[in-house]
Amino acid sequence: MNEENNNEKSQFGLLTIKRFAPFFWTQFFGAFNDNVYKNALIILIAYKYSQILSGSTDIWINSAAGLFILPFFIFSATAGQIADKYDKSFLIKIIKLMEIVIMTSAAVAFYFDSLIALMLILFFMGAQSTFFGPIKYSIIPQHLKTGEIVGGNAMVEMGTFVSILLGTITGGVLVQMENGTIFVSIIVCLIATLGWTTSLFIPSAPSTSPNIKISLNPFSQTYQTVKFVCKERIIFLTVLGISWYWALGVSYLTQIPNYAKNVLHGSEGIVTLLLTMFSVGVGIGSLLCEWLSGKRIEYGIVPIGSLGLSIFGIDLVFAYSPPNIDYLMGIGEFLKTPGSIRVLLDLILIGLFGGFYIVPLYSILQIRSSPEFRARIIAGNNIWNSLFMVLAAAFAGVLIGIMGLTIPQFFFVLVVLNILIAVYIYTIIPEFTMRCLIWLLTHIMYRIKHKNLQLIPKEGPAVLVCNHVSYVDGLIIAGACRSPARFVIDKEIFNIPVLSFIFKTGKAIPITSRHRDPETYENAFTEISKALSENDIVCIFPEGKLTVDGNINEFKTGIERIIQTNPVPVIPMALIGLWGSFFSHKGGRAFTRLPKRFFSKIKLIVGEPVMPENVSAKNLQEIVENLVANNE
Repeated sequence: MNEENNNEKSQFGLLTIKRFAPFFWTQFFGAFNDNVYKNALIILIAYKYSQILSGSTDIWINSAAGLFILPFFIFSATAGQIADKYDKSFLIKIIKLMEIVIMTSAAVAFYFDSLIALMLILFFMGAQSTFFGPIKYSIIPQHLKTGEIVGGNAMVEMGTFVSILLGTITGGVLVQMENGTIFVSIIVCLIATLGWTTSLFIPSAPSTSPNIKISLNPFSQTYQTVKFVCKERIIFLTVLGISWYWALGVSYLTQIPNYAKNVLHGSEGIVTLLLTMFSVGVGIGSLLCEWLSGKRIEYGIVPIGSLGLSIFGIDLVFAYSPPNIDYLMGIGEFLKTPGSIRVLLDLILIGLFGGFYIVPLYSILQIRSSPEFRARIIAGNNIWNSLFMVLAAAFAGVLIGIMGLTIPQFFFVLVVLNILIAVYIYTIIPEFTMRCLIWLLTHIMYRIKHKNLQLIPKEGPAVLVCNHVSYVDGLIIAGACRSPARFVIDKEIFNIPVLSFIFKTGKAIPITSRHRDPETYENAFTEISKALSENDIVCIFPEGKLTVDGNINEFKTGIERIIQTNPVPVIPMALIGLWGSFFSHKGGRAFTRLPKRFFSKIKLIVGEPVMPENVSAKNLQEIVENLVANNE
């Protein structure tokens, strides 16, 4: 495609290309429309229909929320099958056409002032969203390149929360105007038409499983889909992580109106202000993910997201002591009270770290799912998400409505649960913690410039060789590689606390010299051969030890033995700038001096692959030395 010039686009650049922009605006208009209609209906129930409804309006409002979520339980599994079986672009056009029909029906229901019809339409809106959901996330990997997926997900998450906020505000404002239902009817029909129009420009996304048979029993298929998600541990735990995010988000957002009124003593304008702060935070956090992750799927920022959610969630509990007043404050007066700015900052930062948390998880779910099953896995994710949100609403009802907890106390319970769930997930998937430690090291201690990373293969078998300057060389390389590699690490370095956890989690291979420990030496070569036979990428440091003078030591012939056993390409690399760091031997043994350099500039240079027949220790050493000399 000429518009791309075969280059990956930044997240904002994606809005300028056909393979993403029409889809982005289609989903943006859809989420906006859902929330215009939902909020308008809820306000009508709370105010206009309260005079004629028997019983509490709370029952009707909760029923409205339930009617929208119910289709996700009934139809998600079927929606996933359909999304895998047919062209996703074609399906989106059909779904958006149905949205026009649904919104036209809503306009008729508003005209005849039929609450029952308006509630029924909410169910159909939920059904339409249910069928769009699996397509929404499974189409992204089909249209975007690997380095664009994080940015694409970030834009979708940002767009979703902004559209929810704008839709909620628009619906609330319009319906309270004179003849407000007429304005709401015009807007929802207009936006539905805009969404269908943008969908016409979405490029084809061909079927990934054209031969699957659609089950006519949604209940048995739902059960099978839920089981399907549970088959692979990383997929299931990622789904649980995403579902917890939505449960946490719904818990916060649902309580914000009462929090503003009963805790902050604020008027309706304060509710809008708080929702805006939260949505702005999610948008900023989502957009920052591409920069923080270097345009790749980075597990390491997910624990940082969890930590931020916990820290600022706790701070929100204690942020505000309300003044002793018997009226509701406007925005201006509220901002003058002690703690008000702290509340707003907490909500922004809760949203921001929530973006750090959710964007990588959605990206992991997309990449780790097989293309032929991706939409069904997304559908299973939607089922779990819906279940968690319903349970979150019930949980809030029990703790606040029955047990009498205050909203700040309820927020504290959420923080405790968030910590427990984070500890559980990161304990049984230590890769998240390992990647977090690598990310922190490579982004706090160093500024890393990469050159020719595309020469590192996305999958093995291959051997990476590099000069050995410091104890963290392996971590620097691991943080830069787009594909996981198994590192051959000196046993002394392998056993260093903290680093040991990272190396063991990353399945590093300890090695030492033959005369010091012949068994470890031979086991290392056996494990290297096994890894290459299983198509892994292996990284070694042929010098066999850290440099003590800053110069490259002689490359040992172990690399020749490896290639003789497994003739695979060798990719030479050079690390520049680590000599003199806290982790190097300059001026004495490493770790014996206080760190003096933070945010130091270092380089990782990748050379052209060397074919097996040309591999020798001497040749590789010369290549690495030239890489260093030409890039210092």
